[in-house]
Formats: sequence, structure tokens, C-alpha cells
Amino acid sequence: MSPIPRRRLLAGAGAAVACCAAGCATYGTPRDTAPAAPAPTTPAPAAAAPSSSAAAAPAGIAAVDDVPVGGGRVFAEQKVVVTRPDADTVLAFDATCPHQGCLVDQVSQAGISCPCHGSLFAVSDGAPLDGPAQAPLTSRPVRVEGGQVILA
Repeated sequence: MSPIPRRRLLAGAGAAVACCAAGCATYGTPRDTAPAAPAPTTPAPAAAAPSSSAAAAPAGIAAVDDVPVGGGRVFAEQKVVVTRPDADTVLAFDATCPHQGCLVDQVSQAGISCPCHGSLFAVSDGAPLDGPAQAPLTSRPVRVEGGQVILA
């Protein structure tokens, strides 16, 4: 295998930088300030006690049973990620990646992932696991009422 000429190597690196910059502009804009520290969160119970009133259950962003245990779901319209690290805990995080403001797009067994630069966050606390993000996802207050996940 012959070595890559310097000119070709530099041209390829420039194209990669341009591609990355275009991706950043598409998915979000860089933040001018450091991300705020996440607010402490208290895990919400996964099941609420039945109510004695005949009132209808409040409308939430999802049914608890629609959020997989050990994983979670991204709700892009609300810009929130809801996770269930275990059967008794429901958590929510802002879906905005602290690296450069892109929205995370999926939750897998590996964690919550950002499509822009490959950052990966823990479902249990939003802490960065991989990628360029150094700060965790920001916690959002959440509760479970009537089997529904409700942003507080």
C-alpha cells in the first residue's frame, strides 16, 4: 500500500470538517455558554395509588407502560427523553445535547444517543458515556399519575 500524498490527505480533512460543520448547522447551533448543571431529580414512582374520585386520568406525554424498562423514549415535539432505569423509576431529561444543541434521537440498551457527533448518555442519570459531550443531559421534573408520565 502506498502512502497518501499530503495534498490528498489535507483535502480529505478539509471536506470532513466542512461536512461536520454542515451537520451542526442542520441539527442545532453551538451554545455560547457552558451548559447549566443538571437539577437534582427525585425518581418518580412507576405506579400511582388509585384515586377514589371518578375524575379521568390526566393527559401525559406517554403511558408508563409505553416506556421500556432499562431504556426509554424520545419525545421530539416536547424536546424530552423519558427513561425507566428500572420498573419502579421514571426519569426525564431535556433532549438537547449539551455539546452543541442537537436533539438526541434514540434510546437503546447502550444509552441515549445524539446523532450529530455520537455522544451517548446514561438512561439512569443522563451522564455522558461517550462522545464529545462533557456535561450530562439536564434533568426535567416528572411524575407518574394514573399510569401516565406527566412533565411537572
